[in-house]
Amino acid sequence: MALPTLLNFFAKGTAIGLSIAAPVGPIGVLCIRRTLAQGRGAGLACGLGAATADAIYGAIAGFGLTAISSFLVSQSSWLNLGGGMFLCYLGAMTILRAPVSQAPASGVDDLGSAFASTLALTLTNPMTILSFVAVFAGFGLARSPSYASAATLVAGVFIGSAGWWLLLTATVARLRRRVSDAWMRTINRLSGGIIVAFGLYALWAWLGR
Repeated sequence: MALPTLLNFFAKGTAIGLSIAAPVGPIGVLCIRRTLAQGRGAGLACGLGAATADAIYGAIAGFGLTAISSFLVSQSSWLNLGGGMFLCYLGAMTILRAPVSQAPASGVDDLGSAFASTLALTLTNPMTILSFVAVFAGFGLARSPSYASAATLVAGVFIGSAGWWLLLTATVARLRRRVSDAWMRTINRLSGGIIVAFGLYALWAWLGR
């Protein structure tokens, strides 16, 4: 496949990854709070977990793996239950967590935990796969014409999503020095309440099925 065509697929993938990642949701709130509490590394690890999940769902949509996407959609009720409970737990822990005067250096285990938990949380959100299917259809990419174009598209999705999280965490980290303990306590309670609200909404959706 010609290079200009691949670059076109990469540009479309980047735009899709950015458009999926940018809207503020539970992952965005969690990423901001982790950046404030644990530093830029933890926030970026959190964002990369979300970007990896976006790339996985981008691959499912881009390679036309309809059997997998259909299965995930059919299991959306249980995904809502698991994701909702996880969000409620994270929100409660955030509300109860004491603020720190300075973001501590995150170890490898902390970064791995931030990455894995956000990856799992994003993958259990059935709206993610539905969003990708809808966006890909809107771009006329319901099924990419070749494996090379699909792989290039998925790479673009990851880069677009990861780029957003890098920008977000870098911006929040610069503001961290100006945030007092009192503000951190307020931020913990506010962000924790928002995360719990997202979790309760997911559980409400599960009960409504």
